[in-house]
Amino acid sequence: MRQGFFALLTADPLRGALRPVEARLLEEARGEALFLVPYPLRDLAEAWRLAYRSLGLKRGRVLYLRRREEAFGRGEVVLKVGRPTLEEIALLRPGATIMAFMHLAVAESSLVEAMAEKGLTAIGYELIGAGGRRPVLKAMSEIAGRLAPQIAGRLLEAPFGPGVLLSGLPGIPPADVVILGAGVLGRAAARSFLGMGASVHLLDKELSALEEASKEAKGAVAALITQSRLERYAAFADVLVGAVAVPGERAPFLLSRALLSRMRPGAVLLDFAIDQGGIAETSRVGVYQEMGITHFCLPNVPALVPRTSSHALTATLLPFLLEVEEDPLGVPELRQGAYLLLGQKGGHLE
Repeated sequence: MRQGFFALLTADPLRGALRPVEARLLEEARGEALFLVPYPLRDLAEAWRLAYRSLGLKRGRVLYLRRREEAFGRGEVVLKVGRPTLEEIALLRPGATIMAFMHLAVAESSLVEAMAEKGLTAIGYELIGAGGRRPVLKAMSEIAGRLAPQIAGRLLEAPFGPGVLLSGLPGIPPADVVILGAGVLGRAAARSFLGMGASVHLLDKELSALEEASKEAKGAVAALITQSRLERYAAFADVLVGAVAVPGERAPFLLSRALLSRMRPGAVLLDFAIDQGGIAETSRVGVYQEMGITHFCLPNVPALVPRTSSHALTATLLPFLLEVEEDPLGVPELRQGAYLLLGQKGGHLE
């Protein structure tokens, strides 16, 4: 099977859909590696070629793409980061497999219908795995959680924020951070905020998740979430982190306008569930102030550290790609991530 790996290059020739080491392993397994380079960036292709050759790739080819149709129409399997647009779907071959962070539960119905009409197989990275383990999603969640203090710290700074230092100082209390969700992202955020010296409170509905959080984030207050407790904690939070998500489904609404009105002026809301619709009534894509609260609601937060995220994505995705023979659906972990199976709704859209 010919696999097309679509990569939009930037000034760094080693960033893309596959890193050099993983590309070499894939070449050895599949017999040929194909690298697609947008024609306007053709001057960087030589840097790519030299980088891959230095790793011993012999059969890897670099193709200059004068038209976007070549990128999406060439491969039977196309890898992206974000879900495809209607324009990109039109360029894909009928019956092709498209892999990306899909989050189709909150996608426009026209997008899902277009993929179904073309008989595409749509696999979401966020669902790939087996036995409840989702390695790609776990890696991205870890990155987002560890970024949380960096993002919150900047948004708390003057002139746009209230001018609060996360760690405080001797005699001056630290910032209060309330994290909703004690999953991978929530626990990573808790550890990172604690490392910065903040006061951390974790809320979750699952006792087992809170027990795990207590082991990983020693010093954080871990409590079962109730409506009254949510209202009380939100009222004193300097930073409120939304780390609640159900893979393959829309994120639950937890924060109404009435509840948000109780928060401190200048408080920061980091809604990491915006990829799946967001947890607040006021959440929409962007960074903005509403009701006196600074909202950070950007999707694909790991893209803020693209080099690290590229390594993490390919390190977790490659083992499954290496198992592909003729059909990605022949790999159980990849099939688990299917929203659409040759245009028919899969397990996560049934």
